[in-house]
Amino acid sequence: MTFTTRPTLRGTFGMVSSTHWLASQAAMGMLERGGNAFDAAVTAGFVLHVVEPHLNGPGGEVPAIVATAQDPTPKVLCGQGPAPAGATIAHFRSLGMDLIPGAGPLAAAVPGAVDAWLLLLREHGTLTLAEVLAPAIDYADAGHPLLGRVVDTVTAVRSLFEEHWPTSAQLWLRDGRPPTAGERFTNPAYARTLRRLVQAGLAAGTDREAQIEAARRAWGTGFVADEIDRFSRRPFQDSSGRPHAGLVTGDDMAAYSATWEEPVTFDWHGYSVAKTSFWGQGPVLLETLSVLDALDDPGAYDPATAFGIHAQVEALKLAFADREAWYGDGADVPAKALLSREYARERAALIGDRASWELRPGRPDGAQPRLPAHVRAGAVGRADRSDATTGEPTVQSDGVTRGDTCHVDVVDRWGNMISATPSGGWLQSSPTIPELGFPLGTRLQMFWLEEGLASSLAPGRRPRTTLSPTMVHRDGQPVLACGTPGGDQQDQWQVPFLLRHLVGGQSIQEAIDAPAFHTVGLPESFYPRDMEPGILVVEDRLDGATVAALRAYGHEVRLSDAWSLGRLCAVSRDPATGVLAAGANPRGMQGYACGR
Repeated sequence: MTFTTRPTLRGTFGMVSSTHWLASQAAMGMLERGGNAFDAAVTAGFVLHVVEPHLNGPGGEVPAIVATAQDPTPKVLCGQGPAPAGATIAHFRSLGMDLIPGAGPLAAAVPGAVDAWLLLLREHGTLTLAEVLAPAIDYADAGHPLLGRVVDTVTAVRSLFEEHWPTSAQLWLRDGRPPTAGERFTNPAYARTLRRLVQAGLAAGTDREAQIEAARRAWGTGFVADEIDRFSRRPFQDSSGRPHAGLVTGDDMAAYSATWEEPVTFDWHGYSVAKTSFWGQGPVLLETLSVLDALDDPGAYDPATAFGIHAQVEALKLAFADREAWYGDGADVPAKALLSREYARERAALIGDRASWELRPGRPDGAQPRLPAHVRAGAVGRADRSDATTGEPTVQSDGVTRGDTCHVDVVDRWGNMISATPSGGWLQSSPTIPELGFPLGTRLQMFWLEEGLASSLAPGRRPRTTLSPTMVHRDGQPVLACGTPGGDQQDQWQVPFLLRHLVGGQSIQEAIDAPAFHTVGLPESFYPRDMEPGILVVEDRLDGATVAALRAYGHEVRLSDAWSLGRLCAVSRDPATGVLAAGANPRGMQGYACGR
């Protein structure tokens, strides 16, 4: 028997995996009371706002992929809010900016998470709004044991809160100090916000869907939108070092609604892998799998060997170079060409026995790639950063954060399945709106302030998010949902997981526990948009001979701690037997799976 840090859970009733044990158990509670996977996921989403506030919040966003028992065809729920009407390149240039700040009100997109969760509950859930919000309200009002990493985050930005963001200091520096790890922490303002949403619903009558729609209106055009509009007009210091007001208005809130759309899918080894479309980075994973296939070497699928790791990393570099040149929320993305077998063969021909230190976007359909000037200038280095190898949230003293995110997967006994990656609106992203108990997000930092690019800033466009849930089908039925926090590393950590589980036959937990790796030789999606060519980060559990062989391939290998990279979650279902399974990442000692 192969040792794993935890068992791969198996059962027939329901399975949940998330990045926090309280969210997992709260979601499982909804399954136990007769709810379905979507009721459970919404419950987990709102609990994550409370218990992982350094990783996500109500002012952030959530993309998800869902498959229902009635219609197993995957659908994308887009809870990624767009740039507000006032967010123009000219506006930021008038402020003397070349990059959008990584923290502060100016970087906020329209909040998308709450409306998306409520839309999911209305269309596919079965329980009432009051039922699914009850655990989050209780944890916000009565308190929950605070994570040590939340304390670390607050400590890192303490001076920013004290000197420039007094409303955040009121919430997070009570008695003039950061909270302590394990302290029973409350957020009364957010509890009141959720209660008001429930009350708005109850005032609409007894119909479940009418109640949810009333709560959506209270969010988008009611008291929440009013408070966001009012607070956005106040200037606060951001990571530019100067104070600026935000851009999100009540009109922006009213104009937004979460949407359903088709995923991008790729047929691979008898499976169909579904991702969000090219407005996010999700198709990077599909491009990578396509290029690995084009290598026509089974050894490229093995993440335990030096050759396999080398092949996978080089394929990822090529896909991420295409992300930089071609991905964005526009109509001119050459989507079909990027995932064609012919294009994959062209890209695979670039992979040799030496690691590339260059950014090499391709020419799908013969088109000329265009990279941002910032990238063409070859910006490198990570000034004022915490250790890039930790795989855990890293926060600068000015609130800039790289890749903080949550994840939740749920499957139920009927065959409903969801993979969701909530993020943004972190406690350190922007000043807390005191009447609401949460800040806005900073997803605008993923736009470029340069015209004519695939991800150029424009009002109404969605930023090219790193959030990347995954769903896998076989013979038309959903069999796996997975994902991870990690910013630009999300798809990098999912590729070897899928190879280990779907090709190598490892159990979910074995595939999660195996040594992880990623490259930082790509332009970061987060401010200040740096890259480190040639660097390959690996957990030091990887054996010495493999590390030496990777160095012989030309990679500059940076060793990370033994259990430090990735926070994968996953659930699965065997359609033939109805047996469900789940696993969760032990790294960070925070994520958990539960089920029966």
